[in-house]
Amino acid sequence: MFNKITLSNGVQIIAETIPFVRSIAFGIWVRNGSRNESKENNGISHFIEHMLFKGTETRSASRIADEFDAIGGQLNAYTAKEMTCYYARVLDSHFDQALDVLSDMFFNSLFSDAEIEKERNVISEEISMSEDSPEDLVTEILQQNVFPDNALAYPILGTTETISTFNHNTFVDYFLHNYRPENIVIAIAGNFSENETVKKIERYFGAFPSPEIVYKNPVYNAVYKPCFTKKEKDVEQVHMAISFPGVSLPDDETYSMTTLNVLFGGGVSSRLFQSVREKYGLVYSIYSYNSGFLDTGLFTIYAAANPNQIKPAFDVIVQEINKLRTERISSEYLERTKEQIKSNILLSLENSSSRMSSIGRAQLLLGKITSPDELIQKIDSIDIDALSRTIDSTFIFDKMSVALVGKTQNISENDFQI
Repeated sequence: MFNKITLSNGVQIIAETIPFVRSIAFGIWVRNGSRNESKENNGISHFIEHMLFKGTETRSASRIADEFDAIGGQLNAYTAKEMTCYYARVLDSHFDQALDVLSDMFFNSLFSDAEIEKERNVISEEISMSEDSPEDLVTEILQQNVFPDNALAYPILGTTETISTFNHNTFVDYFLHNYRPENIVIAIAGNFSENETVKKIERYFGAFPSPEIVYKNPVYNAVYKPCFTKKEKDVEQVHMAISFPGVSLPDDETYSMTTLNVLFGGGVSSRLFQSVREKYGLVYSIYSYNSGFLDTGLFTIYAAANPNQIKPAFDVIVQEINKLRTERISSEYLERTKEQIKSNILLSLENSSSRMSSIGRAQLLLGKITSPDELIQKIDSIDIDALSRTIDSTFIFDKMSVALVGKTQNISENDFQI
């Protein structure tokens, strides 16, 4: 059972005690990501995430690492389109020290020009590494083209051009504007005394002032635009992403979409894997996934194949989509899929880190938390009619987008006409 506490400055604390574990996981969740950026400062959210590990007024970067290593703790962070999370997991006996270190990083990072310059090189290498990963790259160019006039199109890492312009003042100004109490959720899960632990967190975050700078909300009006795009790259396989408009995070149809994803391309027993890979042997890797954002979503199918097999693989994928649209899913198959989803949900929540991530992300982005029992009820409520409606509303070929990365000279848009 979790409790929500809102401090006087607007910072929210979500706490869930798990008395049978010996660990505590806690995270600082910030409603800020690449969607908050402009074309000029694209990549600054991710860069700030890196800089918070680079030293404070009292701790160097090496001391931060040493203090967590000394207690056997885990410390990390990540940036997404609509949020950033700084998180730690430690034994319950080391919580006070971990909270002190993470809070020091959050409030007192120096953003020194010397460290910025060093980290600029690190992030440039990270961008290059992403460019060298066709699987990542094809997803990136797909989103850039289906959301052409929205910040959803911006890469989370930014570009080598944009990150070259950042300096100390750039970071301080952006941090003050976006890292503000009303944009913060502190999530904690594990073995702790709730009253005592909340008081400890409040000592650090209760005095967090809201800046006088007026907050500019991200523009949540992304419009999906069907596209065909390709990028030439000297790799052995052609990497393909096929996308359709999906559902947004707040939409209750998310649960039906999750069910569709699992049975269609979510694992080795899925229709796509069994058909395109196992039956026809056209690909090594194939899967589907749903990307939900606050105002929109994407349902995407990824596959990689030899250049002369990418078109046959596409044709089989289309055949499987048409089967879904014309042949009713059996009740036995639906029930099996739902059991698979429920097992994944419950098993993923059996450690403190997963529980912390679940409640923190939900509270930050949706303003509410769905309990495991409620999630199970929502999955159980999916029937064949609901699934059929999701299939019909998702797989509309006039709205299909295709992105390719690889040796694509002999591949044209006409090859992917339905």
